[in-house]
Amino acid sequence: MAAKVLMVQGTASNVGKSVLVAGLCRLFKNHGIKVAPFKSQNMANNSYVTEKGEEIGRAQATQAFASGIQPTVEMNPILLKPTTDKKCQLVVMGKVIESLTALEYHSYKKKLSPQIFNALEHLRDCYDLIVIEGAGSPAEINLKKNEIVNMFVAKKISAPVILAGDIDKGGVFAQLIGTCQLLDSDEKKCIRAFLINKFRGDKKLLLPGLKWIEKRTKKKILGVIPYIHNLSIDEEDSVVLEDGFGTFSKNGKSTKNKLLVHVIKLPRISNFTDFDPLKKEKSVSLNYIEHPPRNILPDLLIIPGTKSTISDLKFLKSQGFMDYILRCQKSKVPILGICGGYQMLGEKIFDPYSVESKQKESDGLKIIPSITVFERKKTTAQVKAVHLESNLKVEGYEIHMGCTQGRNGQKPFFKITERYGMPIEDYDGTILCSNEKENNSLIMGTYIHGLFDAPEFRSYFLNQIRKEVGLKSIKDENSEGEETTGFDQLAKIIEENIDKKLLMSLIEKQK
Repeated sequence: MAAKVLMVQGTASNVGKSVLVAGLCRLFKNHGIKVAPFKSQNMANNSYVTEKGEEIGRAQATQAFASGIQPTVEMNPILLKPTTDKKCQLVVMGKVIESLTALEYHSYKKKLSPQIFNALEHLRDCYDLIVIEGAGSPAEINLKKNEIVNMFVAKKISAPVILAGDIDKGGVFAQLIGTCQLLDSDEKKCIRAFLINKFRGDKKLLLPGLKWIEKRTKKKILGVIPYIHNLSIDEEDSVVLEDGFGTFSKNGKSTKNKLLVHVIKLPRISNFTDFDPLKKEKSVSLNYIEHPPRNILPDLLIIPGTKSTISDLKFLKSQGFMDYILRCQKSKVPILGICGGYQMLGEKIFDPYSVESKQKESDGLKIIPSITVFERKKTTAQVKAVHLESNLKVEGYEIHMGCTQGRNGQKPFFKITERYGMPIEDYDGTILCSNEKENNSLIMGTYIHGLFDAPEFRSYFLNQIRKEVGLKSIKDENSEGEETTGFDQLAKIIEENIDKKLLMSLIEKQK
């Protein structure tokens, strides 16, 4: 018997759908239900590599972990990775197919229906309940004809839909009513309940509005979820970075004795979840910067991954970041480049097959003596590695198009011990030290995403930076179970603030 289904759609992007689905998955798991997440199409540069080397949206991987299972490609069969404002890389069942403009994809995407429903059918054969996430809003009337992620899915499988709205920004009643008004009659029937998210204040003041909307729509309010601060769960995409850029005190540090870390917020930044473990460190002040600060230098500068290396390299140069990076190097500030950031630190980047852009080559920042050549085949693999200096283990994933070759006998950063679940002996990245002195003005590059998730390595790495700036070493502050605790916290909050009987009736009444 196929698994039952439950779908969460939203009145807009960033109303909290991904987090709500993760919380519901955890709630059902904690009640003994074998549950899995699903999203037919995701658009995000925050991605994840499965055990089989298949690429999916990071949000679905997070939801899988909340469900207590390993992520698989069926949980997100279609992934769009924007490379420009009008073009994206199309990933189908975990593998890159081609790059398309928005208009080309709009005409093409209905051809992907078989992959979507085959993936969903596979999940329904393996689990008892599938919690499905929509995208954006189901009321985008200009896109409805060819959409493949909201009501297209809900109607096909008769999924009961919970429509979520974000009250924190105001206008939640207009969001919910307006969305319903723009839907066709059969689509309105799919919506079985409303969920109000990110509420601050006294719920008693909200009750008249809740009663009014139930009377007006003849649909129930499933619950009101409070605004949750400091939740230890990955966010889906870089929209969450839009607040709090460059918030420094006069001396450049928010608190005395904190490490100041600058992460350059690239236009096509990808996999920024690499830095969530640093953000959670009480002794670290992590800042995403859009513009180079004039009079402030960090204790550590990070150039992150990007979906469009050559384009974002142009951004660095045009916005004055090149001078800022060289100023950091001259002042012996440690610099770390991850994936695309690692490629940028080199001397040259070649794109002979126009994988990323029409520009065949570009000068890098010329800090690391290396060249990168983009290849047609994309590398996507989970890896295990050893940090050569400390002999500490890390686990993460590689996800890149280019191959980087160093010159002059550079020292590698990591030794790869396992790739695709198979033992291997390979080397990753590079580490340079000025004047050939260890741990002095470190320049580091790596293709490994997720390296800071390893507590022992993270602690060692940060303490090496502390030595550089004259701070005392400290013990690691975070435990490996922090994300698990975050899932349980989220599930508990959701359970305490919803109508559980209504929730279960949406599932149990399915044929």
